[in-house]
Amino acid sequence: MADPRYHADPDQCVDAILETVGREVVLGLPLALGKANHIVNALYRRAEADPGIRLSIITALTLEKPRSGSELGRRLLDPIVDRLFGDFPDPAYARPMREGTLPDNISVSEFYIMPGRWLDAPYVQQHYASLNYTHAARAILNSGINVLGQLVAGEGEEGDQRFSLSCNPDITLELLPHIRNRRGSKNPLVFAGQVNDKLPFMGGEAALAASEFDHILDGPDVQFPLFAPPRQAVPLEDHAAALHVAGLVRDGGTIQIGIGSMADAVAWALVLRHTQNDRFCELIDRTIPDPAVRATLDCNPFREGLYAATEMFSPAFLDLYRCGVLRREAEDGAILHGAFFLGPLDFYQGLREMAPDERDRFRMRVVSFTNDLYGEDEAQRRRDRRDARFINDAMMVTLLGETISDTLEDGRVVSGVGGQYNFVAQAHALDGARSIISVSAARMHKGRSTSNIRFSCGTATSPRHMRDMVVTQYGVADLRDKSDMDVATAMLSIADSRFQESLLQQAKSAGKIPSDYTIPERFRNNLPGRVREALGEARREGLLPLYPFGSELDETEQRLAEALKWLKERTATRMGRARALAAAFTSGIDLKKEETALGRMGLTRPGTMKEKIWRRLLVYGLNQSETEGR
Repeated sequence: MADPRYHADPDQCVDAILETVGREVVLGLPLALGKANHIVNALYRRAEADPGIRLSIITALTLEKPRSGSELGRRLLDPIVDRLFGDFPDPAYARPMREGTLPDNISVSEFYIMPGRWLDAPYVQQHYASLNYTHAARAILNSGINVLGQLVAGEGEEGDQRFSLSCNPDITLELLPHIRNRRGSKNPLVFAGQVNDKLPFMGGEAALAASEFDHILDGPDVQFPLFAPPRQAVPLEDHAAALHVAGLVRDGGTIQIGIGSMADAVAWALVLRHTQNDRFCELIDRTIPDPAVRATLDCNPFREGLYAATEMFSPAFLDLYRCGVLRREAEDGAILHGAFFLGPLDFYQGLREMAPDERDRFRMRVVSFTNDLYGEDEAQRRRDRRDARFINDAMMVTLLGETISDTLEDGRVVSGVGGQYNFVAQAHALDGARSIISVSAARMHKGRSTSNIRFSCGTATSPRHMRDMVVTQYGVADLRDKSDMDVATAMLSIADSRFQESLLQQAKSAGKIPSDYTIPERFRNNLPGRVREALGEARREGLLPLYPFGSELDETEQRLAEALKWLKERTATRMGRARALAAAFTSGIDLKKEETALGRMGLTRPGTMKEKIWRRLLVYGLNQSETEGR
């Protein structure tokens, strides 16, 4: 194989690509961080200017710099975005895709979308492809892909270089044999890499010889800051659920977790279990009213530690490693096998600064390895993944155990299936493994509390015959191998008590629960106040912090973010706005006490009536969100 052609100018790279594949371009891009943005944008601009070029893009999880829909939100968010994302180049196709203004000769299809970002974008909803992550490579090949553009890390000098797939070997490693087979044929699959100096060089299967690439884009003008989403705040409800989850994890076992506040909450609970065991056990006793459930939990510190087999290598795993929880080695010496990663800046920095032999303990693999069991090394995977706990979030769970994680009842896609179904299936295929679905028992929707435990729902990510374990802030429901009656009563025991009676009546009407059944009294206090009462003191003393592993936001920004979230939930309706305004202007608010927060939002000296209203609402939101979060 020959060395790749090197380019410093993305337009020259595009010229070379078009020379090979012609004017019909089917471009495959990795999920999330691994997109070669300068190559993508140069191809997009070329097709936009020349209708004779047809450009089809197949990808997932398009990343854009965050933006707020409200003016008050922008005052908080814009400086944070400038600080954290800098000159990150948004994919040129993202805005036209949102606005429905893509040129006729350009199309984009995604199999996983940024959660909640595209609900009101008809083009995205119409062109979404519902796929298990492990089926994505097949779908990409069937689309007729002839160009693959990937962000890579480089090592060595030109002529003696290697390139790492780093954050995204997930699908590319499965496409690599096809790239090799088609090189020099009448139907080539061009492999173009863009080097980013900030990307950690991950070894093992993710490290490739330069000759595997056809083109390499590299140089100072095509460097850009990595997309680095900040840590999310962890509400008390997530901490409560995570404590339950942590007790279900077996020492010497295997773990998989996702991203976001629940991942951080689970990691923090595992750290507490290991490093502050007495306090961890005390919190378990406070939050689980059912002695039978408490008896099933393992609350001891970790002697052997855990190994991770996870689709996403999230920052939480690095936190677990540093605290001594993630340390059990698989047969190849790895303590973690992951398929892709994404995280805040200190996560990337931590990986970059590791010694190579330490970084090699974190092995990036093809997604069919992490998300599935089957292949030549199935026996080894089964041995490595002993006592596995696959922990995933859901939007809703039905009373009969169906999991809804990606799609609303009207068919609109919130995110995607990703690997959730794969991990649920693994839990049933592995001895000693369990699937743990975490769901908040209730949420605020259009200014009202709504149950996330439903009697039924029109869509399902995982069907009821795959039901296993469900956790809310109120407890654990073990559904595996249970009858519909036992499943329904178990789910009622962890539902929000404001909705239990309605759910019970629906189940009785359907004949799923006997007409004389009553919910035991110990489950009748599943209310937000119970969580605050049980964990409020731990929150105040810093045992269950809002940001367990730190934050890129300063203390004032953290407080403002919580206040704006609280206000958004409470002012979603006309009545809610009226109530909030009345309370903001009639309650005793000390504006001087919040001078720092008001200054950060440019509201120290409001110049308009609108700004005066914002100032009162903001201070009211600061007071209320802190009171309810304690």
